Amino acid sequence: MLQHKYFRTSFGIITFLLILYLGSKVMFIFNPLVSIIKLLLVPMMLSGFMYYLLRPLVSFLEKRKLNRALSIILIYVVLVGLFVLFWVLVWPTLQEQIQNFIKNTPNLVKGLQDQFNALQKSPIISRFFPGQSDLATRISEYLNDAISWVTNSMTNLIGVVSSIVVVIATLPIILYYMLKDGSKLSPIVQSLIPKKYRKEGQETLKHIDSALSSFIVTRVLLNVILGVILYIGFLIIGLPYSLLLAVISVPLNFIPYVGSLLAAIPVLIVGFIESPTLAVWALVIVVVAQQIQDNLLSPIIYGKSLDVHPLTTVLLVLVGGDFYGIIGVLIALPVYMIAKIIFLRIYEIIVAERVEEGPEIKKEL
Repeated sequence: MLQHKYFRTSFGIITFLLILYLGSKVMFIFNPLVSIIKLLLVPMMLSGFMYYLLRPLVSFLEKRKLNRALSIILIYVVLVGLFVLFWVLVWPTLQEQIQNFIKNTPNLVKGLQDQFNALQKSPIISRFFPGQSDLATRISEYLNDAISWVTNSMTNLIGVVSSIVVVIATLPIILYYMLKDGSKLSPIVQSLIPKKYRKEGQETLKHIDSALSSFIVTRVLLNVILGVILYIGFLIIGLPYSLLLAVISVPLNFIPYVGSLLAAIPVLIVGFIESPTLAVWALVIVVVAQQIQDNLLSPIIYGKSLDVHPLTTVLLVLVGGDFYGIIGVLIALPVYMIAKIIFLRIYEIIVAERVEEGPEIKKEL
């Protein structure tokens, strides 16, 4: 029976599930390892993100006959200078807008209710939505809960950031050695691959490295440009909390497709509080900025779009958020890209081996 392919496959699946079951019974042995991984996950992710972002600069300086370690230190000095400029020029305004937003939350909710009441009394709304006398109250309650949730999340975020200062402090150290010795990682990984597939493994690692580098660098560049465009547009139309809303939109737009929608929601709410006309102009600014990013900047910066279907991207975002929250949402697409490259390479190897085995089997027959 074990000579039959079906029984061999079934036996392998049963063995694998048995190993998983026994592993779940001794999970306490792995708890220290899990705790270490959780502790290092965020700084390692941030370090990897910054590594791909800064590696082109390090390579550029190294080609100019500058020592690699000295190049990294020089980049660190420039980053510290940029941080100081941000702290002096941008942070005071941003901090003031955050404090005002939290302080004026009750007034924002009241303003929303007043606007909905005014809309509800208009002839157009009364004609198309008759009998909805409590519509404004219900919508205001929902928005009140949403704004309260955002306010609490911002407060909790400040507390979380304060509690992981020690972890974040390790980021420059980890990043320095990744930039300095990152080229040594590939040979180590290749040595773990069987010699028969070492050439294919080297090509796969290069493909993964190139895909991650292109994805991270281009996304950062596009989102920063988008944030600048939004901020300028918000200033032109006189939208309150313009800097805060532009800053919020930058990280949200790292979430593919869904992020742009999430970033537009607070913009429309703040604009609607002032007046429905301002909300319409805010929506126009958001749409125009997105069109500039998608149709003008993306083809120039990306060169070619990622080979990922939009529906696949949305599903990845949903699954990643369900598994690991905001971190899962952010890493879902890069993880999928890596898994897809590896799967396709393994598939190509299997097909190539079967093609080679075909003539040999015919000769034996």
